[in-house]
Amino acid sequence: MFKNVFRSGFLIRTAHVILTWVITLILFLHDTDLRRQRENGELMQPVVFSLLVLLSVMLYFTVSLMDPGFVLSDSVKGSGEELEEMIPQNPIPRLRRCGYCLLQVGQQQPMRAKHCQACKHCVRRFDHHCPWIENCVGERNHRCFIIYLAVQLLALLWALQIAWSGFHSSDTWKLWLIVNGFLLASLCVVGVLSLVVVLLLGCHLFLISINSTTWEFMSRHRISYLKSYSDEENPFDRGILCNLWDFFCMCRTVVWEQVYYRGSHNHV
Repeated sequence: MFKNVFRSGFLIRTAHVILTWVITLILFLHDTDLRRQRENGELMQPVVFSLLVLLSVMLYFTVSLMDPGFVLSDSVKGSGEELEEMIPQNPIPRLRRCGYCLLQVGQQQPMRAKHCQACKHCVRRFDHHCPWIENCVGERNHRCFIIYLAVQLLALLWALQIAWSGFHSSDTWKLWLIVNGFLLASLCVVGVLSLVVVLLLGCHLFLISINSTTWEFMSRHRISYLKSYSDEENPFDRGILCNLWDFFCMCRTVVWEQVYYRGSHNHV
């Protein structure tokens, strides 16, 4: 099983790198703005674009290989007793044990954590398992994932502009396709990817602004600690500015049980 997962992840990452650099080479080799600027000795934009593509690839591997916040047995040992001492239990649903990980007796699954069937681990503040990076998006790599999407979107939009600048008219459609075929294919691929990244980045920024995750937003009716709230209510929501500040600027592990208790107390 582990070999199959490793092989799958390797193939996906390899395909990502090959696709990225093939499109980049097409944009450089065709008669686009990048090629014309390079031939005229104007290297600023070609160098910046190449660095931006390289940065997006580096961020991709960072997010893909980064620990998303796996709940390890030694990191949660005794956490159940400590939380019971720190937080009154009446307004808080009973903490769960993961039936898949089979954590040691007495250990609890942290609030907002969820078991990922693909990664075979519980992930803190689980958002979703992303097949494109072949990794979960969770508490530890969610911020990097958003930065990666933003950089990727910038590179894709710039690539769209570059590809559009390389089209040339011809006497017939057949001749036009022969001259611009590879560039047209690159434009279609980049256009589709741009649309996907725009939608994905927009959805994530919205969820971050309300301090929710994809899993919580899509399955809140099945989540024990959200069942008592209406669709418009969220016990973790501290307002748009505070939510954005906490997500992008705070580098610490949050005890969500405490945040939930404060939200439940205000709710009551």
